Amino acid sequence: MVSEQAYATTEPVRLRSLIWTVFVPVVLYGIGSGAAAPMYALRALDLGASAGVAGIVIALNGLGMVLADLPAGRIVARIGERWAIALGSGLGLVGVLCAIFAPHAGVLAVGMLLNGTASAVWGLARQSYIVAVVPRAGRGRAFSTLAGASRLGSFCGPFIGAGLVYAMGPSGALWLQFTTTVLSGAAMLAIRSADDGDADSSDHTLRSVVVENRRVLGTLGSAALLMGGARAARTALLPLWAAHIGISAAATSLIFGISGAVDVLLSYPGGILLDRYGSRATGVPSMLLFAAGFATLPLTSSSLELAGAAVLLGLANGVSNGIIMTVGADVAPPGQRAEFLGAWRLTHDIGMFAGPIAVGLISAATVLGASALALAAAASAGAIAMHRWFPSAHRAPLTASHLPDMD
Repeated sequence: MVSEQAYATTEPVRLRSLIWTVFVPVVLYGIGSGAAAPMYALRALDLGASAGVAGIVIALNGLGMVLADLPAGRIVARIGERWAIALGSGLGLVGVLCAIFAPHAGVLAVGMLLNGTASAVWGLARQSYIVAVVPRAGRGRAFSTLAGASRLGSFCGPFIGAGLVYAMGPSGALWLQFTTTVLSGAAMLAIRSADDGDADSSDHTLRSVVVENRRVLGTLGSAALLMGGARAARTALLPLWAAHIGISAAATSLIFGISGAVDVLLSYPGGILLDRYGSRATGVPSMLLFAAGFATLPLTSSSLELAGAAVLLGLANGVSNGIIMTVGADVAPPGQRAEFLGAWRLTHDIGMFAGPIAVGLISAATVLGASALALAAAASAGAIAMHRWFPSAHRAPLTASHLPDMD
């Protein structure tokens, strides 16, 4: 991977030059994942899983990301972003096929693990590539555009997938994800190679990178973890609650689409807030919105009421546009960038794994509504963590010396 210093000696990359090689493929990837996300829970129910087991199966997507984040950093450092994308796409295709043809929930669980692994490699590669080719002054817009592209795809996905779900059941959306994964992976293979210049990377082990940056990962990373939990739990809990109150799969897909529309509309304003006022002013309100959305969910009993709660959660996701990627990019040490970003993503993805697990375990032990209330409390804790540790202006370089003590 080419170092940031190496790119500084060449003409800066314009965002428009990344449209076809980065942003459009991300839209395609988002279309497939957005259409399929609520259908995995329904697929688990179709295979005979209970609501609690379905939540745990969906959480394995997060476990796959957690297990792959650190190795993904080393993979990107070794083979570069371009070939890491190819590897991630291949793993994702196998995962989707496992889910489509699963004879029981166990095979679906394997598919979810592979999907999570693919997401980790894909996400790390594209984030590392943006950090490498876009100067610091343009990263806010770049990550805002990247997140907006993903959310645009996620917004379109449920609407596109609704017709396929109506005709084919939940597997219709999974076939859409298979197709978009092929197209997006092929498109991103055209990115400029960035795999031959980060000489310092091989001097650091994954363990040493984590140890050297443990203070940053323990403070800012705790807030990233709680945000990841809120984001992933939203995807797991909404379709389970929809099924609980008797809403059809097609209607659930449309509700996800409405939530995604709000998400997309808030993406660019969220990026402006991030640029102007910093990650603290953006992160705290987003976590409070997550808390409000989860707290409202147990009060819903109809499609319209559920759509209202979904809109609150969409607002939360939109306001937080690009925040985790931008903070991680600003903190990343130049000579250890790919490995550090893998560790940084790990903090967020542990939350992505824990959120649906919490939904499954709490639902199995009590009732589904209790999961929503627990998630509201966790999101409130995330707001407190971001207020304490996230900077008020992310454009200034961040180091461990700038952080308050964890005590």
